[in-house]
Amino acid sequence: MPRESKELRTLFEPAIVALGYELVGVELLRAKTTILRIYIDGPEGIGVDDCQAVSHQVSGILEVEDPIRGQYSLEVSSPGLDRPLYQASDFDRFAGHEVTLRLLAPVGGQRKFKGVLGGLRDGQVVVEMDEEELVVSLEEIDQARLVPDYSSHRVEGA
Repeated sequence: MPRESKELRTLFEPAIVALGYELVGVELLRAKTTILRIYIDGPEGIGVDDCQAVSHQVSGILEVEDPIRGQYSLEVSSPGLDRPLYQASDFDRFAGHEVTLRLLAPVGGQRKFKGVLGGLRDGQVVVEMDEEELVVSLEEIDQARLVPDYSSHRVEGA
């Protein structure tokens, strides 16, 4: 997963917040096709109508500002149970939750880690793993996601 596009976040966030949503993250993925992916959340969760409203608003901004060269697809969705973490505030907000991290460069010979998020300490992300503690800067993190907790979600009909 690519890192968040801070420039596009700055462009879209005021309009998304004005609609009553939280902008979780903005990704611009360039491969065979370019995808602009926007994650939003709300107090009651996110439905199709919410995604459609944000997509309509963002499309208008994209037409006026034209920040992306060439063709692209716009995707608007909820962050899901494995919510990505982008902002420093996310790492404090979800302290105590289990997370997975993928680092840009190996630490102790590995790039992938899983543990309990300890929040931020002196601007560094803290992850507690068994008997060890990983402390890294936000800039060292390629990807961070919550580990879904299925025990707190009931499946209908079960």
